[in-house]
Amino acid sequence: MTTTDRARLSFFDKIGYGFGDFASNFFWQMFAIYIAKYYTDVFMLGAAAMGTMMLVTRSADAIIDPLIGIVADRTRTRFGRFRPYLLWFALPLALAAVATFTVPALEGGAKLTYAYITLTLLMFCYSAINIPYSALFGVLTSDATERSTVSAYRFVFGFLPIFILVNATDPMVRYFGGSSVAPRGWQAAMIVYSAVAVVFFVLTFLLTRERVQPVADHRQNLRQDLRDLRANRPWMILSLVGIAALTCGNMRSAVMLYYFDYVVPGGHGAFGTAMTIGAIAFLVGVAASAPLVHRFGKKPFYMWSTLATAALLVGFYFVPVTNLHAIWVMHGLISLAIAPTAPIIWSMYADTADYSEWKSDRRATGLVFSAASFSQKVGWAFGGAGTGWLLEYFGYHPNVAQSPGTVQGIMLMMSVIPAVIAVLAAVALRFYTLDDAAVSRMAQELVPRRAAASA
Repeated sequence: MTTTDRARLSFFDKIGYGFGDFASNFFWQMFAIYIAKYYTDVFMLGAAAMGTMMLVTRSADAIIDPLIGIVADRTRTRFGRFRPYLLWFALPLALAAVATFTVPALEGGAKLTYAYITLTLLMFCYSAINIPYSALFGVLTSDATERSTVSAYRFVFGFLPIFILVNATDPMVRYFGGSSVAPRGWQAAMIVYSAVAVVFFVLTFLLTRERVQPVADHRQNLRQDLRDLRANRPWMILSLVGIAALTCGNMRSAVMLYYFDYVVPGGHGAFGTAMTIGAIAFLVGVAASAPLVHRFGKKPFYMWSTLATAALLVGFYFVPVTNLHAIWVMHGLISLAIAPTAPIIWSMYADTADYSEWKSDRRATGLVFSAASFSQKVGWAFGGAGTGWLLEYFGYHPNVAQSPGTVQGIMLMMSVIPAVIAVLAAVALRFYTLDDAAVSRMAQELVPRRAAASA
């Protein structure tokens, strides 16, 4: 397992890795699409309280995520460093998700405390499985072309749960609970999704292998690992880009249900169609990302995709809310424009892991990829907190017709506000210096070093 780090991956390697994101996104997309509205309209938390909880619980990840990455880097088993976590935390993650989507027979502060505890536990378990899973991407192969292909597989599979969630959740909730805001229905839906996710996490464990090993069999040194990370400027810039991009996407995802329920006349039934169109457009964009990245380069193509998304988001504000077809088309174009950035940024995180190894002869893949998970969490925190606070500011009240000011605020949260955040992501990326030529040179230099260390 020490001499095949540039091996071409089989079809089963690629779909096996993709299965992991398929499983993860039964949780992540459920949170991104439904969690805000679940807390305000089903759990019955105030919008501002929900927003504050999102921020507070995610702040803990500033410590937890890097620690998980550090522990994963130091894990030694016959199955590798990162794969075992797929088995160890699949069931705990499922149980924590079901607990989060359970409304307890509590009131006031006790109920809010329950929400804080279950959401914190849920995010810990998600990190404990998703950071090693993300780091696994960096050790499947060191071949840049194969990484781009695997990244595309990952995000195709990662977006498939959206088709299921947006079309099955409401019918399932109504079937098990009797209405779209029935607590029992939400709990039952999460039980079903969690069971499916556990199966696919196990399949990822069975179908993947860890091939890339550290340059040298050095002793792990946490202080040195952290110093290497601080010196990894491309990694730091990419983390900021990821936070901005995910804040933009998560705010829009969180407010989408509010937009169709309270802004679009008769829009509740159109939500699933809009999300399905968006998911199809996203998959098309991901599928097209590999050849486009090969032609234009990762950084330039990421920047132009982000700026195009910002322009389309501003345009969305001017779409008449009575024109469902125009809403669907514009949402599809936004999803198509932003889609390539998802596989690109994960491939760039793998490049920053190689950069750290090339620069210091030390590899800390789990710690590097903890930044990716941390960016997700912080982006979700800012997106969720911003959604809650802005809804409160605009005067939102659950399960009733909204005032004109609230409607206007929801429209801004669907368009102009995330557009500004997208521009900030593009601006941050200008400072990222690890271009494709540098990545290629690093890969060539690392091959003999790894071979010498393995001899």
